Amino acid sequence: MGRILLIDDDRGFTNFLSGYIRDTYPLLHVDICNNPVVALQHIKSGGYDLLLVDLEMPSLDGLKLLNFAIQTGMDKNRVVILSGRDANVLHELCPMGSCLAVLNKFEARQKAVLDMIFSSLQKKSGGT
Repeated sequence: MGRILLIDDDRGFTNFLSGYIRDTYPLLHVDICNNPVVALQHIKSGGYDLLLVDLEMPSLDGLKLLNFAIQTGMDKNRVVILSGRDANVLHELCPMGSCLAVLNKFEARQKAVLDMIFSSLQKKSGGT
């Protein structure tokens, strides 16, 4: 089973996205962390195939979590940064190659990218 850690302080968004993943990609398991400080321990414990991290959260932002994940051995190509900001701003903050993807979490076109990522992870987990 593919394991995803979803880190976002917006409970409505995490409930929506985790429900979508659960319903659409049954071989993927999502752990939700709405507190970025608590997320540090989850990241440190490892075992995740993918991290979905909100860029802007109180007390600890997504870029700090990205750096922490990389320092603890997570492959940067297994981290997706999500934000409500415009794509151009996001790409300035996270240049190409700094993580797998930087996506606006509210744009419908960006959902297609997430679906490609989830589909690939499901295939690696033994699904079709």
